Amino acid sequence: MSLESDVRYLLDRLEIQDVIARYGLGQDLHQPHDENLDVLEHWADVFTEDAVLDYSEAGMPAAMSREDLADIMRGPQRDGGMANIYNVWQHVEGHATVTIDGDRATAVSPHLHTHETKAGEPANVIAAGMFYDALERRPEGWRIVRRQLKNLYVHTVDRSPNES
Repeated sequence: MSLESDVRYLLDRLEIQDVIARYGLGQDLHQPHDENLDVLEHWADVFTEDAVLDYSEAGMPAAMSREDLADIMRGPQRDGGMANIYNVWQHVEGHATVTIDGDRATAVSPHLHTHETKAGEPANVIAAGMFYDALERRPEGWRIVRRQLKNLYVHTVDRSPNES
């Protein structure tokens, strides 16, 4: 490998890791208490328009678009969805293991997603697992074209008695 190809590889790898991190930021920068629940503002820089998302392990359809996922997460009008169930959440996307082959890449990244339920609910939700992504280099940069969610576990955690 030449210095130029090594640098290209490193830049591609960093961009791919940023794409994966932006998924979680898109979730977390649009919390229920925020005026703007439109995660698609961030996900346009994560998924291609024709991306196929398989979140069937979480009880969702096996072939969704990014818009379908946004409808589930924030409601069709971006005014509800999971924001009706949870007060706040955090999506931590771990460092991906990336394999690059020209303008295509695959990545496996761990995730830890935590969700605080609304007051009166008995438990909060923690989900840990992996994302398996296929990415392509597009004119606008690297984007996920296919994503599959694999859960390692999803647990509820009792709310502490002093939570409001």
